[in-house]
Amino acid sequence: MDPLKEPVPVMPTAHYAMGGIPTTLWGQVIKDEKNTVVPGLYAAGEAACVSLHGANRLGTNSLGDLVVFGRRAGIHAARFARDADYHELTEEHLGESRERIERIKNSTGKEKVAALRAELQQSMMDNASVFRTGELLQKQVEILKELMDRYKRISIDDKGDAYNTELVEALELGYLLEVSEALVHSALNRTESRGAHAREDYPERDDENWLKHTLAYKVEDGKVAFRYKPVVLGRFEPKARTY
Repeated sequence: MDPLKEPVPVMPTAHYAMGGIPTTLWGQVIKDEKNTVVPGLYAAGEAACVSLHGANRLGTNSLGDLVVFGRRAGIHAARFARDADYHELTEEHLGESRERIERIKNSTGKEKVAALRAELQQSMMDNASVFRTGELLQKQVEILKELMDRYKRISIDDKGDAYNTELVEALELGYLLEVSEALVHSALNRTESRGAHAREDYPERDDENWLKHTLAYKVEDGKVAFRYKPVVLGRFEPKARTY
């Protein structure tokens, strides 16, 4: 593309999630609103939510986030590894992961990873992008149901066990669908606008009802359920945006 001859396309993209895997200040992953730690599991950087940035991060802060809390997570993980015992990986632990891989490798379905991923990307851009409405988000909920059903029928050509990038992409698509589901349901559930979450049908911030963290869970019936934990306010409390 030559910018002297034609316009350069500009569009929003997902660079950073104001949220992610909740952690302690030492990078330990926590699993519920009571800050229960998952022993031996750590997250840092753009995957993690130390709750450093709030509802909209400050520009260039992600590197500082990674350097500071990546170091802290590494220090704590080293201490944990020094004293921890080995745990046997039973079939209960391995079964779900092995079954997912074998199902993809042995599938004779007609759905292709690239096509499903393209539909997911386009529909998320159309219905769950920068400015959202309940109507569009509900539409995306139904699209995700369809895509997740079709994902069960994907197949790959490479059946090998070594350096199988096609299998990796197929697994990644499953994770993209799960993250998209959590994002869309959370955005539909939060009936306000806060930081980078902008609902055109709920344009005002609602501290009385929504000054809290949302934790999303996949429950047994396949639905998305929510729990909440309080926001710890420090020296600077949220104020109305007046500029």
